[in-house]
Amino acid sequence: MRNGGVTTVDKISKEARSKNMSAIRSTHTKLEDAVTTSLWRMGFRFRKNVRKLKGKPDIAIRKYKIVIFIDSCFWHFCEHHGHIPKSNTEFWIEKLERNKRRDEEIFKYYHELGWQVLRVWEHDLKDDFEATVLRIATFIDNARRTK
Repeated sequence: MRNGGVTTVDKISKEARSKNMSAIRSTHTKLEDAVTTSLWRMGFRFRKNVRKLKGKPDIAIRKYKIVIFIDSCFWHFCEHHGHIPKSNTEFWIEKLERNKRRDEEIFKYYHELGWQVLRVWEHDLKDDFEATVLRIATFIDNARRTK
């Protein structure tokens, strides 16, 4: 593979890489479960990964039109921690840019319908879990008051 004039070689086979990538969970990650457990203990009631809602939000409260997404730095191409893998770069650039565009479309979709949308970055939770969960709780409280 070529990456900016530098030849890179993947250290594992294409089949092994595919197996590794398919094992990455999109729902019920440790971080997501820790957040939802904390919010549940605080008394918040919600649904997780609602398939019937666009974008399958990580947390949804339909009654108050609230959706919350917990975005990983890699898959949602975080400006601070997102990176392009060294192999198959064209694929990854296209894939991650498409994810970013989809995130923007989903935000716009909910915003136009009058929903409250919060996106939380993985790195915020890793840097200060308690403060980020408190920020989510405050967001939910404020959104409930406006409905």
